[in-house]
Amino acid sequence: MITAQSVKELRERTGAGMMDCKKALTESNGDMEKAVEILREKGLAAAAKKAGRVAAEGVVETYISEDYKKAGIVEVNCETDFVAANEEFKTVAKNLAEMAAFTSAKTIEEFVEEKYIADEAMTVKDVITALIAKLGENMNVRRFESFSVENGAIQSYIHGGGRIGVLVELTSGANADSLLSVAKDVAMQVAAANPLFLNKEDVDQEALEKEKEIYRVQALNEGKPEKIVEKMVEGRIQKYYKEVCLVEQVWVRDTDKTIKKYLDEKSKELGSEIKISRYARFEKGEGIEKQEENFAEEVAKQMGK
Repeated sequence: MITAQSVKELRERTGAGMMDCKKALTESNGDMEKAVEILREKGLAAAAKKAGRVAAEGVVETYISEDYKKAGIVEVNCETDFVAANEEFKTVAKNLAEMAAFTSAKTIEEFVEEKYIADEAMTVKDVITALIAKLGENMNVRRFESFSVENGAIQSYIHGGGRIGVLVELTSGANADSLLSVAKDVAMQVAAANPLFLNKEDVDQEALEKEKEIYRVQALNEGKPEKIVEKMVEGRIQKYYKEVCLVEQVWVRDTDKTIKKYLDEKSKELGSEIKISRYARFEKGEGIEKQEENFAEEVAKQMGK
């Protein structure tokens, strides 16, 4: 009989998860040493010990189907750029991007429980765990998005060897192939300018009111008469839109045009209206706090001093 105490002991010894410990003890008929071996063989003990370490490096990968109608984007993290450059790590990221294009998962927890595309005997979680044990670093699948369009095309852009990844979805009655260069231009804009919203309508109203209040106070602090403050606020809000809304932004490749104007021109050229229906921009490690280790302290820690 497997007791709660034995599961607790095994977990403390290996750092593996509760259910993994219970399974290992069941498989070993309660033999503690054998259970430890089972967890080590599966890479679970090694993975668990590394799970607390910060994984802020890694890669952003994208996948586009041959007809440009489906796409996936994924961020897979590790601890160092050395492992991020590992071919096996990069292959896993590419496979996960393809999985993301066709997945029905809505959360990352659901996604990592899916069968791995290159080996259906394993889940994504199993593959990551095995890779942690093999390469010796903490890793995780941080996020993904799936894109699908009926009338239009999806294009991707990868910058800096996977530091930034972008997907752009265009809707249009034009042929998908004719939309690819337009979508690529827009994807490069997203990578470079990092818009927060697609258009004015998408701007969060609460955030907008905060911006207005900030501009209002700034204008009053500058000694402007109250009667012209509102006009100044409106002017600054229009400038804010041009900074944060993709279609309002100045096109990085031709500063005489906005993205909206560029799309209007291309729509006329192709004889069909082109709209940006969606975009996603993932930047590797954004928002993850990296731990700054003092090298001398780390050496002393390793020596037990």
